[in-house]
Amino acid sequence: MSDLTADGAMTGPLIAADGTPLKKKLAQTTRRAKIRALLLTAPLVAFLLIGFVFPIGQMLYRSLHNPAVSKVLPNLAEALKDWDGEGVPGEEIFAIAVADLKQAREDRTIGQAATRVNYDLPGSRSLFTSSARKVNRIEGPPYKEQLIELDKDWDNPELWAILKRVSNDYTAAFYLSALDRRYNAEGEIVMEADYQQIYVKLFMRTFWMSMLITFLCFLLAFPVSYLLSVLPLRTSNLLMILVLLPFWTSLLVRTTAWIAMLQSEGVVNDILVTVGLVADENRAQLIYNQTGTIIAMTHILLPFMILPLYSVMKTIPPSLMRAARSLGANSFTAFRRVYFPQTVPGIAAGTLLVFILSIGFYITPALVGGQDGQMISNLIAFHMQSSLNWSLAAALGGILLASVLVLYWLYNRLIGVDNLKFG
Repeated sequence: MSDLTADGAMTGPLIAADGTPLKKKLAQTTRRAKIRALLLTAPLVAFLLIGFVFPIGQMLYRSLHNPAVSKVLPNLAEALKDWDGEGVPGEEIFAIAVADLKQAREDRTIGQAATRVNYDLPGSRSLFTSSARKVNRIEGPPYKEQLIELDKDWDNPELWAILKRVSNDYTAAFYLSALDRRYNAEGEIVMEADYQQIYVKLFMRTFWMSMLITFLCFLLAFPVSYLLSVLPLRTSNLLMILVLLPFWTSLLVRTTAWIAMLQSEGVVNDILVTVGLVADENRAQLIYNQTGTIIAMTHILLPFMILPLYSVMKTIPPSLMRAARSLGANSFTAFRRVYFPQTVPGIAAGTLLVFILSIGFYITPALVGGQDGQMISNLIAFHMQSSLNWSLAAALGGILLASVLVLYWLYNRLIGVDNLKFG
């Protein structure tokens, strides 16, 4: 306890019941509360680190780091660092190249280096693989003359300039490829030929289709959400089951159903022919193109727009519209100036959710999109699974991630993330 002076004032520190100074006791209690809160959030933090931060970090690292050449041909890669890069190197570097090719043949790893060089110089893979098979014929100098005799492409200055560049473990070449650019023989950044420019166009198509799908979802979801919010509870609950029903059905099943409906002899075309909108011999091509992708994705993502809108509309009192009309506003004016502004948080949440989901969609464009309806995610999957160019796939994913973050920043500046309302 603190001592009291003659006039009743307290002197000395305040003491808790167990004799500990109150200030120290408060600090201990606060520290224990922080440790308890940290332990409670530790599983979530670990999940975010393992499930999101580390994979994204690894993806971004792989998009810049590719040590295939320096790993398979280490001595040649080290020697090329000191080479001036002019023309074709001399006998000493060719001797190192022959030794590394022999070792790579024994280790059976030459394919890794060949694939890496082939990314920058198409057609060069066979040069490395065939030379590795024949390199044991070279038993002594002159190495340069004998290696060129095995394959004349070893006398190509462009090959050695590319070898010098790819010997560096870190490179921006994959990001340049993802933007339809490359290094030329002089090391300058140039555009790819017109027939090879695919990635930028695919990015633009992905963003355009995602925005169109988001807009269509909004047009369809707004009246449905309004109807759900004003109907009696029993009826709205029944309709809500129909909205949620797609969540209980496999995405693959829903996409396959659209294939059956949209094909030339499918249900949709049969209806169009029956009502006379199209002739039987001129049935609409609704699948394996952008149209099929947009229709199927709009249907699949529609509930993600309805639910945020419904959750906001349900909280808007109907009396506000009646009050606006009683004050002289017509129905449209009351809707525009009273009702619609209050739905903005739900619209913002729904559009953000649908847009982010659609921009990374993969299964539906792969099944119903054909060549014209593919999105950038399909090309990323191609490089991961078929071409095995993981560095380019990582670069495409990094650009897509950066684009989404920039759009999210613009969204926050224009609308404000604080205005989002999911429920």
